[in-house]
Amino acid sequence: MTTTPSAPSVATSYALGRTTEEYDRVRRQAELWEAATERVLDRVDLPEGARCLDAGCGPGVTMRQLAQRVGPDGLVVGIDSDAELGALGVRLLHEAGHRQCAFHVHDLRSDDPVPGGPFDLVYVRLVLFHLPHRGEVLTRLWDAVRPGGTLVVQDYDLSVVSAVPQLPSAQAVCDLLLRAFSAAGCEVRVGSLLPRLFDVAGIGRPDGTDVAGRLDPLATAGRMLEGTFRSLLPAAIAHDLVTESDAEMLLVRLADDMTADPEHPLLWPLLVGAWKRKPA
Repeated sequence: MTTTPSAPSVATSYALGRTTEEYDRVRRQAELWEAATERVLDRVDLPEGARCLDAGCGPGVTMRQLAQRVGPDGLVVGIDSDAELGALGVRLLHEAGHRQCAFHVHDLRSDDPVPGGPFDLVYVRLVLFHLPHRGEVLTRLWDAVRPGGTLVVQDYDLSVVSAVPQLPSAQAVCDLLLRAFSAAGCEVRVGSLLPRLFDVAGIGRPDGTDVAGRLDPLATAGRMLEGTFRSLLPAAIAHDLVTESDAEMLLVRLADDMTADPEHPLLWPLLVGAWKRKPA
């Protein structure tokens, strides 16, 4: 059943919706970035049998990647503030044979320690973007890393998103997304700020960084852009950035351009990764 999104409150600190459509979009997004995540995980010495945390696990796509690396003797714990999405993800993982996966409801904004630690690997993707007090969150995640273990973070820099060459409908959607995310308290360049945030959190400069990007045809990337726009629309309306009727007219223009020029390239956000090993 489709639920009707409401404008996010300050208490949730999550600008996007919690609808069936949004859950599907989040899963597709995670699957599209699997190769970029694999490349970063290849840089980390993660042995079979390791204990891993996926902080902000969402639908469990990265939990599956971690489970395949650590094998049946390892452990992959997912935490997320969205109990419904996390529980669904771990159920699907169990049905696929990944019984080493577990899920706990946990809000990273709370002062409570991360459950289940310490871990050989603490992984977090596209979470800091949404959260206030990002340095404090990183400090708590670092505390959950065992000596000799590694913290890995991947997050977006949205400032580059655009059609290339510029397309007015896509640019208008991208500009509104940036303004709405910013108005909702998100940091749209958090990926590029990760080295600075590691310093602020007392972790120290990352051992390494990685930057991944995608340049996809408008016919496919435009659908993800539209889905993000629709999920963020209640927040944009709540902050008086657009009316519902103007937003719908803008999406019609985008759909027309997708039909007229489906191969027009659209540059995705940059997915920036950073990692740090804790001294043994």
